[in-house]
Amino acid sequence: MSITSGESIVLHMNKMEADLSGFNIDAPRWDQCTFLGRVKHFFNITDPRTVLVSERELDWAKVMVEKSRMGVVPPGTQVEQLLYAKKLYDSAFHPDTGDKMNVIGRMSFQVPGGMIITGFMLQFYRTMPAVIFWQWVNQSFNALVNYTNRNAASPTSVRQMALSYITATTTAVATAVGMNMLTKRAPPLVGRWVPFAAVAAANCVNIPMMRQQELIQGICVKDGNHNEIGHSRRAAAVGITQVVLSRITMAAPGMILLPVIMERLEKLRFMRKVKVLHAPLQVLLSGCFLIFMVPVACGLFPQKCELPASYLEPELQDTIRAKYGELVPYVYFNKGL
Repeated sequence: MSITSGESIVLHMNKMEADLSGFNIDAPRWDQCTFLGRVKHFFNITDPRTVLVSERELDWAKVMVEKSRMGVVPPGTQVEQLLYAKKLYDSAFHPDTGDKMNVIGRMSFQVPGGMIITGFMLQFYRTMPAVIFWQWVNQSFNALVNYTNRNAASPTSVRQMALSYITATTTAVATAVGMNMLTKRAPPLVGRWVPFAAVAAANCVNIPMMRQQELIQGICVKDGNHNEIGHSRRAAAVGITQVVLSRITMAAPGMILLPVIMERLEKLRFMRKVKVLHAPLQVLLSGCFLIFMVPVACGLFPQKCELPASYLEPELQDTIRAKYGELVPYVYFNKGL
């Protein structure tokens, strides 16, 4: 018995609906328990092209994600459309609040924003005014990124943000200026590494200061069923430490290897004739490093941290035992990015 074209369409639609009926839009496409799976995930959501997506399309993505969660996907919707909507949603909306993040603070803006700042920091490292200016620009950018990607369950006051920004900027400038003075008689390559030392030192100050409320009051921890079970300062310290290490790792290859590359290139006769191109070249090469290092650094640690309940503060452990017994061996929290 032959199948008509109309029956074929119905069968195709039924098959598509069956596929979507069991589709969980919040389930990761790649295994988040493995480093490679996390890198693939962050390659997807830190794609710099998503910065160019219109506000209207981002709003569409949010609506599609929310409808998929409620199980009311519009008829004819394909899995590829939902996956694309989730990519846009993860790149532009905060995982805790669901609010749209500012463009400059998104991780998808790390490549275009970071490549410009890193390239100019590495190019203009010789004069004091240039060092101070570019370290200030970099810390202003970092402060916005840190605030945008914080754990939103722990509110940060304007005073805390201002104190964090001033402290980190002062640390970066002091480190850069101090090391520039110490390395005046050192080989030229050593002087080129000063910006990285300043960035690393500032990250160790900026991120903990911006998220100090989590260190003071604790970060929200949940059980495996997403039920809030308390706030932990120890969990906050673990999450913030991982973020600091990730940010330093993100910057390290470009800011350590690029000076070596430029040191050799600038000795070539051709490069000595086109000094005006040195800065654009460093910007371009910084982008090449960052396009890989942003997802790699973000994937170093799971964004949803798992911590043994036995590591938590004794009083929180007692609360968990009193309420759940031994049913909560691990707690989970969003460490931020």
